[in-house]
Amino acid sequence: MAKAAKKAAPAETEAPKKAAPKKEAAKKAAPKKEAPEEGTAAPKKAAAKKAAPKKAAAKKTGGQANPAFMAPLNVSADLAKVVGKDPLPRTEIIKKMWDYIKANNLQDSENRRMINADETLKVVFDGKEQVSMFELAKIVNNHVQK
Repeated sequence: MAKAAKKAAPAETEAPKKAAPKKEAAKKAAPKKEAPEEGTAAPKKAAAKKAAPKKAAAKKTGGQANPAFMAPLNVSADLAKVVGKDPLPRTEIIKKMWDYIKANNLQDSENRRMINADETLKVVFDGKEQVSMFELAKIVNNHVQK
């Protein structure tokens, strides 16, 4: 027990010495934050935010694209009316489908996940009036061949 008392005694004498500079440092830091104008504090925050996305971007560039997604596929005659008759990768077919949908304002105004079919898309959608955007890849799959 005597050892514990000896250890506690130096800790008590050292703790106030360490605590006092911390309080002074905190007091000094507070006026610095208040003293500068709001315009000078904002760029520091922006610089900190910019550093984080750079790390994330570096991670994304490390991977390579799957070549299976880039293989050109032949499209059916019905789908060719929307995306063109040339063989295209699946990703480009989906992009062109969305370009057509947005150009003709076919996205449902109330539920943006749904796509309303016009006469051209109705044939591609197998006669359905409306399909979900999540079904789009499945529908395209039915209209392409390797």
